[in-house]
Amino acid sequence: MTTPPQPPNEPRLGRTLREDIGRRDLWQNVRRDFRELREFYLDEEKKAMLKGMHPVRRFLYTTGWLLKSMFLRLTPARRLLLLLGLILVVLGPGLRYTSGHGEGVSVQVNNLHLVGGFLLLFVLMLELKDKLLARDELEAGRRVQRALMPERQPDVPGYSIWLFTRPANEVGGDLVDFLQLSNDRIGLMMGDVAGKGLQAALLTAKLQATLRALAPDYTSPGELARKINAIFHRDSLPNIFASLLYFDVIPSTGTMRLVNAGHPPPLLVSATGTKELSKGEPALGLLADYSYAEHEFTLSTNELLFAYSDGLTESRAESGEFLGLDRIIAYLQSHQGEPAEALGASLLRQIDAFLGQSGMTDDLSLLIAKRI
Repeated sequence: MTTPPQPPNEPRLGRTLREDIGRRDLWQNVRRDFRELREFYLDEEKKAMLKGMHPVRRFLYTTGWLLKSMFLRLTPARRLLLLLGLILVVLGPGLRYTSGHGEGVSVQVNNLHLVGGFLLLFVLMLELKDKLLARDELEAGRRVQRALMPERQPDVPGYSIWLFTRPANEVGGDLVDFLQLSNDRIGLMMGDVAGKGLQAALLTAKLQATLRALAPDYTSPGELARKINAIFHRDSLPNIFASLLYFDVIPSTGTMRLVNAGHPPPLLVSATGTKELSKGEPALGLLADYSYAEHEFTLSTNELLFAYSDGLTESRAESGEFLGLDRIIAYLQSHQGEPAEALGASLLRQIDAFLGQSGMTDDLSLLIAKRI
């Protein structure tokens, strides 16, 4: 018996399965996938109800709710195929039907469970096809989003600056960027469009393009924020908003002018302690017209500016414990003497160690600027 020819570069099924079974993180991945199923399919009310249940009852209710939610999210045709497949699997090897008595008509159908299994596999293949198509489109979107991000870290004499962003999914709604506005002015920006996924990523690209186009023409960060807000309110979807931090920096003096539109306030970290800068005014897109205030401060030598998105403080460990800001402040103070890039890399390692197998639930963005 000859072996069917294998297309070039296609992995062998047996080898792939052996590698899958031998993976050390196999069961950790299964646990993570189950947690993600619960997060996706169950609403907050059902999650709260599950907490007070006996473990056996909780397992049964979780399984039932997951199956029901999955069933209702299928297309009508796939729902019917899935239901028919389950019925045929339950009926077992065959079904016998006899009409009348004596010499009545007798009909027997065999191997119904095989037909049911094929229908279940067919529905699975259809869903997998949709997932793979969506993944390819998101991967293309991720490549575009990466291309729009800065290719390098800002090179500013007298400063150590590090920018970082990591989407929770294939594409994200966070923005981190910088602009050389003139010979002695640089713009640093961080934004966060509400939501995650493709919708947020598209609006983030629009926000970034608008900032890059308008920022060189404005010497006032407050006026720039007012114009950006008007455009975002006009062109965005209903009930969609974005937070923005914008720093207009004069490197020669260390002077920074800050506008905060709905973003977590940045921190100034020095040897004497940590200071929280201005709290955010309304996020972009909430009001049709708003005049944003500018806040000026000076970054002293060896002082550290730290800005972050809410994906940092809302990160949770496997136990459900939030990372919070106190841990971050303590780490920044104890490593305040390091250059920005080294500090950022070590901070990321600490965050990943805290998260463990739980992974990010929201996009993460960080900005560290240190005057040296």
